Amino acid sequence: MKKVLELCLSPDLGGLELYMVRASHFLNAFSVIGVKGKLEQYYCDTEYRYAAIGRFSFLKLARLIDENDIDVLHLHWTKDIPIAVMAKLLSRKKPKLVQTRNMRMTRFKDDFYHRFLYKNMDMMLPVTHQVKEQLEKFIPSDIRPTVEVLYMGAEIPHYLSADEKEVFRQQAGLGDEFVVGIVGRIEEAKGQHSVLEAVKQLNLTGISAKALVVGHAMDTSYLKELQKEYAEYAVFTGFTREAQKYMQVCDALVLATENETFGLVVIEAMMCGVCAVASDSGGPLEIIEDGVDGVLFKTRNVADLTVKLSELCNDTERRERLAFAGKIKALDRFESQKQFRKLSEVFEG
Repeated sequence: MKKVLELCLSPDLGGLELYMVRASHFLNAFSVIGVKGKLEQYYCDTEYRYAAIGRFSFLKLARLIDENDIDVLHLHWTKDIPIAVMAKLLSRKKPKLVQTRNMRMTRFKDDFYHRFLYKNMDMMLPVTHQVKEQLEKFIPSDIRPTVEVLYMGAEIPHYLSADEKEVFRQQAGLGDEFVVGIVGRIEEAKGQHSVLEAVKQLNLTGISAKALVVGHAMDTSYLKELQKEYAEYAVFTGFTREAQKYMQVCDALVLATENETFGLVVIEAMMCGVCAVASDSGGPLEIIEDGVDGVLFKTRNVADLTVKLSELCNDTERRERLAFAGKIKALDRFESQKQFRKLSEVFEG
């Protein structure tokens, strides 16, 4: 069986980073994380092997490759490509370089620097067909690694009973309102303001609704503005490792990013049996079939989002039907163990 090194030096903590953690655990891989990142909490005091290095420690990474007899170096953060390439070239083992591509590509990579990087990579695994098309468009064919779509997956949650949900709702400061969740890093690009404004508009039309905002603040000034403007319409949880537990007390969960590359939180919500609502652009278009297993709204259009949420609130039967269909789809197509088995097959091949 191939020996895998999972690399992610990102300082953030979002879907990309957590996917890397889950992949490393499934594959029993050796992990390399950033010294100033937030990932160490998922490795310290566990049996999983890891090392923490700096952004430019390519010599140390090369030593770790050789010391651990690594066959495949699997990276996730695009900014880690240079250190991965240099470490590969400096190592004795010369592992295959595979990137799970979570981000869009928007410009040609035909300069000397990018030609050097991409000709030393072996495979790219875009998380959507849209990203695959971008890679094939912007990376010249003579240096382009093999490109194969592999969707990200979500963990099957511990499902709460009706009584457990009620207790947790109360603990979270929620009552009988129509609860609209948004989960992810708190920053303007994630669109928390759009969701909060839609919830405010629901209340102004007579619908008792509250937003449940789950995630840590990347932009504290943005968070303070939200808290000041929408305090009576929202509950802010801060960072939590129980995101799927919070999802289960929501009546609907919204992904409001303008152009999300994939949308792992959408799959997590669907798997939790919650009706998923997402912008009609980017990754969600490959996850949700509008009106069948979720709802799409016009990107950055608060009025349309408000209408879609109002319809879900006023039609419980439809909301539950969409949630059930979404759960079936998520378990069938996007369950993480299935996706990681496919990833393992890719590495073995």
